[in-house]
Amino acid sequence: MQPIDLSALFAPLTSLRGVGETVASLIARAAGGTRVIDLLFHLPESYVDRRARVTIAAALPGTLVTIEATVVRIEPPGNPRQPTRVSVTDSTGFADLVFFKRFPAGKLAEGARVLASGKFDDRRQMVHPDHIVPADRPEDLPWVEPVWPLTAGLFAWHLRKPMTAVLAMVPELPEWHDSALLKREAWPSFAEAMRHVQAPQSPPSPLARRRLAYDELLADQVMLAIARGRNRGRVGRALVGDGNLRGRALARFGHAPTPSQFTALAEIDADLAAPHRMTRLLQGDVGSGKTLVAALAMLRAVEAGAQAALMAPTEILAQQHMRTLDRLCPVPVGLLTGSVTGKARATVLAALADGSLPIVVGTHALLSGGVAWRDLGLAVIDEQHRFGVDQRLTLGAKGDMTDVLVMTATPIPRTLLLTQYGEMQVSRLEGKPAGRKPIRTTLHSLATLPDVADAVARALDRGARVYWVCPLVAESEVSDLAAAEVRYADLSRRFGALVGLAHGRQDAAVREAALADFTAGRTRLLVATTVIEVGVDVPEASVMVIEHAERFGLAPLHQLRGRVGRGVEASFCLLLHEDWVSENARRRLTLLRDTEDGFLIADEDYRIRGGGDMLGTRQSGRRGFRLADPDADAGLLHMAARDAEVLLNLDPRLRTPRGEAVRVLLQLFERTQTMRTLHSG
Repeated sequence: MQPIDLSALFAPLTSLRGVGETVASLIARAAGGTRVIDLLFHLPESYVDRRARVTIAAALPGTLVTIEATVVRIEPPGNPRQPTRVSVTDSTGFADLVFFKRFPAGKLAEGARVLASGKFDDRRQMVHPDHIVPADRPEDLPWVEPVWPLTAGLFAWHLRKPMTAVLAMVPELPEWHDSALLKREAWPSFAEAMRHVQAPQSPPSPLARRRLAYDELLADQVMLAIARGRNRGRVGRALVGDGNLRGRALARFGHAPTPSQFTALAEIDADLAAPHRMTRLLQGDVGSGKTLVAALAMLRAVEAGAQAALMAPTEILAQQHMRTLDRLCPVPVGLLTGSVTGKARATVLAALADGSLPIVVGTHALLSGGVAWRDLGLAVIDEQHRFGVDQRLTLGAKGDMTDVLVMTATPIPRTLLLTQYGEMQVSRLEGKPAGRKPIRTTLHSLATLPDVADAVARALDRGARVYWVCPLVAESEVSDLAAAEVRYADLSRRFGALVGLAHGRQDAAVREAALADFTAGRTRLLVATTVIEVGVDVPEASVMVIEHAERFGLAPLHQLRGRVGRGVEASFCLLLHEDWVSENARRRLTLLRDTEDGFLIADEDYRIRGGGDMLGTRQSGRRGFRLADPDADAGLLHMAARDAEVLLNLDPRLRTPRGEAVRVLLQLFERTQTMRTLHSG
């Protein structure tokens, strides 16, 4: 196949005739890029249909119509505040075209026959017609007009001519889809689909949009499939243990792993034993036992003579993992965070370098240049969505052929798995480990707050520990939400020294001390914000009160609820809400009341909010699709994933005619990393 030249599509917008710097900057702001292809991929959000050609007498007020009429008189304004009136007629009556500004003198003259498109008012006036063209040039009128997303200062007429030019620049492209698929779906070619969508002669068929969405999704899935193959092909080493350390850890744990944990461990063990490097995602609901699986995986690496590291995004979470691993592991475990300094830090660094410290838990401090391992075999990264890809790679690069296991406590819908974690193998933990208690969740009006406080008092009398979560730190003039500091003051008046306070604006040492007091039982009612959402493990805590729960998303509510139910006592979650809440908020709260299934909750959260920033940062949200919506096009996404897998199984180097065409697809959608992988072998 001859090389396809796509350079014109990746040229600056200013390379288009009639597009200067000012218009180019406006288009770039609306389209999200400064190149010709950014304009091509700037799809309309709707269409205006002007094909309803009617007579003046038949035109209904407020209805979009197109009339053909003759200009009989042009009446200029008597003063600047008056409009120009153009009287027109056809065989059925008269009407006025009214212009307060931008009078199109070149298009209107007495005796001229014109096509005018717009809406009449009750006085048979069409104020500022949308379009006026000579009646003998009907092709100049956009009978079906795309409505593109715009920005201040940018109008549709700025885009119309450049878009026509761009469509003419799309070269003849080879077909990258299977012929049977095209026939079954009745899809047009890529260029035809683009013309149908961007410059339609009639309302475009959904087939054109589906074709373009599938093009982008297939490019994405081919990229991810190649990345998976690259990961499987990366030279690694076999880490095989004798099970001694793992057996001793399980004896300390006191319970057998769940079937789900056994399955995840088997998958991880198979990767560790294989002669390639592992890149695996371990996803599990709150309380599903990810830490145990990670600990047993790290002990397998230690049994094989290597070292292991666990990196957490916050010092609180790192310290929690340190306590858990120190309790479970029959080998030394070190801690390396920003607060570990001086002699303690030097001792940990020396032990890592000479290999006498087999396992270390830390934060970003593990990534600093002064940290070196004798032999890092396995890197575990918790709450992986809070780390960038570069940070993950940096930790993995600290060793020679290091295996990487990343974990998330946010259950991920299948659609997001395909679009965000498709380059990884995935292990999923379902259910809860032995000993975990169900959490009874109830909904309460804020009007019943005194009754809730009485219930908390009874729980404290029984010796329970209670979280009370508020959405704000301090009262605001623009909000009537109860603030953590105000609620802390209220509850302190009733319960005295039993009450602690933790929020994100406190000095870190003050916040850590408050959490430590609650963990040790010196305080038993902790008023907090979402700083306790992850990384706080107090088995004695059995009551969670969340104030203004309607203001929280499903995922944080579920995470907060997961702070209780970790001990032997029956646990409760009380969701306090306004008397009136939106329908979406009611759906969220009712679902949370009715289920503890984090995967069901995640799917519903995805349906309510979309993929966007579901996992907390833009880096971990949905990638920037231009033509596809992985949520709305979920069926196409799953189809593309299967298609990519079959394609690369048959043609892993993309050398067949279809494979060569898919290379063009990858170039068109800028999957450049994939292309480099193919070229480098």
